[in-house]
Amino acid sequence: MGSIQENENGRRGGGEEVILGVDGGATSTVCVCVPGDISHPLPILGRAITACTNHNSVGEPEARSMLKQVMLKALSEAGSKVSDVRAICLGVSGVNHPKDEQRLLCWLREIFPSHVKMYVHNDAVVALASGTMGKLKGCVLIAGTGSISYGCTEDGRQARASGAGPVLGDWGSGYGIAALALTAVMKAHDGRGAQTLLTRCILDSLSLSSPDEIIEWTYADPSWARIAALVPIVVSCAEAGDPVAHEILNTAVYELALSVKAVVRKLMLAGEDGKGSFPFVMVGGVLEANGKWDIGQEVINAILQTYAGAYPVRPKVEPAIGAALLALNLMLKEMEA
Repeated sequence: MGSIQENENGRRGGGEEVILGVDGGATSTVCVCVPGDISHPLPILGRAITACTNHNSVGEPEARSMLKQVMLKALSEAGSKVSDVRAICLGVSGVNHPKDEQRLLCWLREIFPSHVKMYVHNDAVVALASGTMGKLKGCVLIAGTGSISYGCTEDGRQARASGAGPVLGDWGSGYGIAALALTAVMKAHDGRGAQTLLTRCILDSLSLSSPDEIIEWTYADPSWARIAALVPIVVSCAEAGDPVAHEILNTAVYELALSVKAVVRKLMLAGEDGKGSFPFVMVGGVLEANGKWDIGQEVINAILQTYAGAYPVRPKVEPAIGAALLALNLMLKEMEA
């Protein structure tokens, strides 16, 4: 996904106000720098990328260090300075409680001037904004390395489901799918489960000779993204007719759809009769077509069976731009208040 409008060379002279939009997922973090004038057509002036900034994964000191680096790099790419920043919107995985937001806001105050408007949210919020052009209304499903469903109503009510990490509930995520596949291989090896094509394909992919070696491979570096990278193998095995792989993907579709339905029910996004319309934004690599097995389309079908008024949205801009658009809209509301 690209910018709304690219300028000619991606740079400009300093002194003009800018806005920073940040999307920090479980795998990578992207920061974009856009003009601070809300009437501007919003070109991307600078863009930078770094690794995961979820404090639950990398620790708070490392998360803050990388967030600072990625923001400063985007400003540098734009030819801007810290003093040029008008507003910042961070959407970061691991921000699950008001105290998480407050810690980040206090830290940002140490870096940026007091006049800067600051907004901190979970990354699901800016993902929703990427599909609704900065407006918080509807539901979003993120399914990449991790997974989460989030929804918001016009009057500001919010709800979420899943998104509690690989131990407590990223069901249907890339990590969740791959973890089930690795478990299936170990069960088959032990004689506790059905034999599966996943065994040979995963061993070949990892250059291992025996399922016993999977144990060492897994715990040598149990990073979420490293394990989630096995998802294409699960998809290819399902396409080849392997029933175990097929069931794993069916389980993922069920869990992802279930999390969306939970949010829709909590917020009554479809109205009391369940027939109302609402945008359903879909973000993340798991939801993109992968060969003949299109998990995203299967999730859409499952949602529409219950909520016929839901209309799926595949964002045309990346979540970091959604963060910048959200900042613009929030500033506009404050100006109108």
